[in-house]
Amino acid sequence: MGMSVTISAAAEQDAEQIFRLQYLCFQSEAALYANYRIDPLVQTLDSVREEVATDCVFVARLGDEVVGSVRGRVTEDGAASIGKLCVHPRLQGHGIGARLLRAAESALGEQRGAKRFRLHTGHRSESNLRLYRRVGYETVGTAEGADGVPMIVLEKPAGTYATTA
Repeated sequence: MGMSVTISAAAEQDAEQIFRLQYLCFQSEAALYANYRIDPLVQTLDSVREEVATDCVFVARLGDEVVGSVRGRVTEDGAASIGKLCVHPRLQGHGIGARLLRAAESALGEQRGAKRFRLHTGHRSESNLRLYRRVGYETVGTAEGADGVPMIVLEKPAGTYATTA
């Protein structure tokens, strides 16, 4: 029997599960940088609730359990910033991250008019970088995260949907 993971827009009542999932998923990221103050780990539940209410947030569900999430918002310059992509450690490697990304891109591009999509990921986060490049993102620069972690900035134009690799 295949895993039937469904992707849908997050609802208000998902905030708590997203909050817990994010905390679990980003532990490995924090360990890569020996920095446990990275944004997804210090974000409050209220802040997650606020994002679910105002931003474009999608979740992956397996039955009633939230096993993945991503969020995005259109910024002043017409780009959509996509971030906090996470998939439960036991379900990684099944293409759920790519499906979440595609859902966010599609909503931000078609419904919210973003001209391009932008992602930031830590410079050592190889698996993230591999996924993003596979779905069509290219490095456009670097930035320093508020937490001091060197970030790689990747972008791709809206309307370019990579075929699933």
